[in-house]
This record gives sequence, C-alpha cells and structure tokens, in this order.
Amino acid sequence: MRKNARRTLGGILAALLLFATLSCSSKADPETLVMIIESSPTNLDPRVGLDAYSERIDDLIFDDLLTRDDHLNVQPGLAERWEIPDPRTYVFHLHRGVKFHDGRPLTSRDVKWTFDSLLQGKIRSTKSGAYRLVDHIDATDDSTVVFHLKEPFATLLWNLSDGAIGIVPYGSGDEMSAKPIGSGPFRLVGAQLDREIVIERNQDYWGPKARVNRVRFIVVLDTTTRALELRKGSADIAINALTADMILALQHESKLEVLRAPGTVLSYLAFNLRDPILKDVRVRQALAFAIDRRPMLQYLSRGFARPADSVLPPESWAYNAEVAHYAYDPERARQLLQQAGYSAVNGVRFHLTMKTSTEESTRLMAAVLQQQLRDVGIALDIRTFEFATFFSDVTRGAFELYSLRWIGGNEDPDIFEYVFHSARFPPQGANRGYYANPRVDALINQARSQLDQDTRKRLYAELQSILAQDLPYINLWYQDNVLVHSKRVRNLTLNPSGNYDFLKTAELDGSVVARQ
Repeated sequence: MRKNARRTLGGILAALLLFATLSCSSKADPETLVMIIESSPTNLDPRVGLDAYSERIDDLIFDDLLTRDDHLNVQPGLAERWEIPDPRTYVFHLHRGVKFHDGRPLTSRDVKWTFDSLLQGKIRSTKSGAYRLVDHIDATDDSTVVFHLKEPFATLLWNLSDGAIGIVPYGSGDEMSAKPIGSGPFRLVGAQLDREIVIERNQDYWGPKARVNRVRFIVVLDTTTRALELRKGSADIAINALTADMILALQHESKLEVLRAPGTVLSYLAFNLRDPILKDVRVRQALAFAIDRRPMLQYLSRGFARPADSVLPPESWAYNAEVAHYAYDPERARQLLQQAGYSAVNGVRFHLTMKTSTEESTRLMAAVLQQQLRDVGIALDIRTFEFATFFSDVTRGAFELYSLRWIGGNEDPDIFEYVFHSARFPPQGANRGYYANPRVDALINQARSQLDQDTRKRLYAELQSILAQDLPYINLWYQDNVLVHSKRVRNLTLNPSGNYDFLKTAELDGSVVARQ
C-alpha cells in the first residue's frame, strides 16, 4: 500500500472523528461500563451458543468446571480439584456453597444434567460432539461428579474449561436461551436482538466479585461508527473491533487509551492437496519461500500481528518453535519450482486460483500474494465470493487455495486431529485440503490417549515438525488483541484468547463499587 493511500485512510478517519457533532455525545453513567460488540450473540444457552459473542458473554454469566491460564493450561474452576484414577475415569470435586443467580444451590446434579442434556439429545447442539467419548456421568454426592469415558481422551479437561460449556440448573431446557440462569460473576438483566445485552454484578458470587455494577454491550455494525462512539464517550470499550488505521488514529485521543497484547487468532493459507499442481510438496514449499509476510504485517496489519510458524500459538504448552522456517527467498522458490518440472514460459510457470470472501483485509492480502507470486512465475487468479458461497466451496473442497482464520479452536493441540487427521475429511472434520500422512495420524492418536503432558508435548513437537515440512497449511500470522478504552476504565488485563475476562476485574472511576 502506498504512503499517500495510507495517509488518505488515516485522514478520512481523522476528519470523521473531528467533525463528530457534539450533540451526539452523552454523559457516561458512573455505574455502567458500555462495551461495543460487532453483532448480537446467537444463543446465550452455554450448551448451544458457538459464536464468539455467545461464548464470551456466557463465560461471564456461567461458570465452567475448569478455567485456563495464560499458557492455555487447565486450572480449577467450579471444580476445586480433580483426580484421574485411570485413563477412562475423571473425578471432580466441586466448590461448596455455590449458588445460581436465582438462589438455588449448584451441586453435582446440575453438572450431570448439563452434560446429560447434550448426550441424551434433550438439547440439540453441535457441542455434543465434543463429549461423544463420554459414556456416562455419576453424581456420587452433592459435591462429587464422575465422568466415565468410552476410551482414553486427554482433551476432556480442555472441553470442560473456560467458554467450552457453562453449568446450567438441573432440568433446564430450551428456555435457557431466552432466560439464562448461571452462577457466574454477572447475571443477565435484559437483551434486545441487534441492539444490546445488559448484565449486572452478581453480589453473591462465590469467587472474586466483579468491580463494576453493570455492563451494557451495544451492537454496532459499522466499523467507523464504533470509532466515533468511543471518541465521543458514549462507549467505553471495544476489543478487536476496529481497523488498524482507526486504532492508530484513536490512540492520539486524550480521553482514550489503547491496550495491546499478543493474541492467538491465526491467519493461514490452505492448499487442496488433490490438485495436480499443489499435491507436490516442492510446490507448496516454493510458495512458502515466495511469500514475504513483512509488508503485509507492516501495511495491512500496521504491526498489530506477529509471524506464525505453527497452528498452535506460542503461548500453548504444546508449541514447538524448533520447526522448519520459510524466510522470504524467491530464488529458492524458483529452484524448487524448476526441480518440480515447472519451467517458465513467457514468465509464467502455471496458474493457481485463490478463492476469497468479500472481507476487505482478505482481498487486500490476496492482491499482495498475487504480486509476490508473479515474481517467481506463478500467476495467481483471485475469485471473490459472498462469504456463504465462499465457505461452502471451502468445506466441500472446491478450491485450490484459500485463506481463513482460526479463532480459539487452535488453542488446544487437539485441533491437529480435527484439521489434519485423514479420518477428518469433510464432512467428518475440517481436513479440507485432504492431507494424509500415516505418521501424522499415528502421532495424533497417541497424543489424544496420553495423560502425561510431557509425553504429549513430545508427540505434538514431532507432529509440528512434520507439518512444517509437508505444508498442508502456510501459517501466516497471529493477530494481536487490541483493546481501545476510555480513561475512566482501569484495571484491565488482556489474555491471549481475547475473551472478556477483563470485565471481571475492570473498575470505573466514580463507581460506588470501585471505591469500596
């Protein structure tokens, strides 16, 4: 992107911010924190809602059995401790004295019901697949619940932690979508579709209590409007909801601050390995050497991202940094293409087609890739589709190349099974490129059945080394978490997942609770 174009983008936003009318401003409620979200949650029943807004707001209203730390390890939650007497049995001991928002005590019976309602089909949800290896659950006393598995499954603990599924009261049915009752640090006050969600502090919370009395999530569809709402003070917080240029403009506003931390959202480029050209690993490696991520990170992401060499983020306990790296080397790319039998004719070795959605950042990235690949003799044709059509083509394998993001799903190493195991070709999973390697399958199967984390780490390290050589994906970059907030909000901390945990510790200047 040229300098004058970047200045134009920044100038347009600056002008919009400058001429935002004073009549639009509103005095902030000292007891209410206003947070911008990009769309409404689809379902606030934690057994059902899968979108980011549902899961992140649910995590404030409901408690999970377990939580996750900044290294993506599971930690105690509602379950203060647990034992694994054998690979198929998990015994959880619950905190005593926990109550739901309506005053009912939370016991093992509620935990059993939460998962039984999924496993027995009382609630229809795709989340039930995460617990398909659970044979049955026993509530042996009010504070003890036992999961019995059909076979060893080390990922169970992850699937019981932060945002995976909150615990609902015994007997809860479909009504939980409209009237969610949890035991979390906040309780739901009201919701209007495509307008707002309001939650308030749970005064009787069993753990550390929230420091703000009320949080109002407002749905703002337009990106520029989000920036204006923050600038004029009618909203306090937005996370990962603004363009990089807008963030750079807003960080100069005297009443706003920008908080930034490494994130786990992965942008990647995927190949169809059934394609006669892309099935050759030398071609895929050549593509990796031909791509220069630096200008894209600098001009498209404006530095709010970091290069990626694995599907897993560096914060993960299973991350392996000692894998093959593909620094920008167009000459090496040309050598590999020549070795693969592709000589240049009139400067072109072959054509490839990349499918994208209409999302602006993806289209800009594709245009940069087109330019870079042309330099090594690859003609990249770009085909842009409305997202539903684009994603339909991706899921049925009708592509040569595409780019998407993993949001949250790549935080646990079990993603390797879902994305790269040969038993997970669509529609059974997300191995959309039809990658198959018997050694990879064996490593995945071994790691999923091992309980010892050091053993699992070694297996996943080898797995990542193989994937870095085979390149079914080119991992591009991890996006930073960027939170813009008014200076009246303090005590905010970002975690790698970019969820809304910071609302559990946030304080408002002038709030009665904050002064307690």
